[in-house]
Amino acid sequence: MRILEINHCRKRFGENQVLNDISLSVEEGQVVSIIGPSGSGKSTLLRCATLLETMDGGELKYLDRAAVREENGRAVYAPPAELKKIRQCFGLVFQNFNLFPHYSVLRNITEAPILVQKRKKEEVYAQAKELLKKMGLSGREDAYPYQLSGGQQQRVSIARALAMQPKMLFFDEPTSALDPELTGEILKVIRDLAAEKMTMVIVTHEMSFARDVSDQVVFMDGGVIVEQGAPEIISNPTQERTIRFLKNFAR
Repeated sequence: MRILEINHCRKRFGENQVLNDISLSVEEGQVVSIIGPSGSGKSTLLRCATLLETMDGGELKYLDRAAVREENGRAVYAPPAELKKIRQCFGLVFQNFNLFPHYSVLRNITEAPILVQKRKKEEVYAQAKELLKKMGLSGREDAYPYQLSGGQQQRVSIARALAMQPKMLFFDEPTSALDPELTGEILKVIRDLAAEKMTMVIVTHEMSFARDVSDQVVFMDGGVIVEQGAPEIISNPTQERTIRFLKNFAR
């Protein structure tokens, strides 16, 4: 089953064409890693896919429901009520955690399922405690973000995204704000989710991780997809630009 489909996505900021004719699809259970140099358009693509940024043209579908369609060369968005339903399909984990500092860990995780999804409090609280156990954070329900390490905060933000029971998760450089020791914690959590067949799109600079965990790797540069395919492209790229990028990374 196809969860996400992006066709001919275009986005510019002023004179700068940030995304130029990007097409990408993600099947249920797949892990897709997006790699590339800074400024290549990776994070903008994620922001367009998660409706945080508006596309200028192209199509965006979740489970065959159109969030964006193209009409006369321009992007036309679905009505707000439909977009609200489509947003339930995915969760997003930011590089800087984006937890509410004045909420406890438990409230950070449970607020949206209760208020947005109108689910029963008891059910949501039980699920949140299970998620915290899964993240190795049992007993930290009443802690506040400032009392947690960066790795713990990121695990809370992953639990918060999972609490909404999404069909897929997006990760925007989930380890870039962490030191190497804490990076390992988060990569383990994502590996475990991959083993459970969680559908994920991950923007990452962790090359060996992307090679090990992905079903598909996408290399972007200059707002276009230069190369995409099986994770072996990290070890054996065919495009000159990909070869140069990965050589620099190896240094």
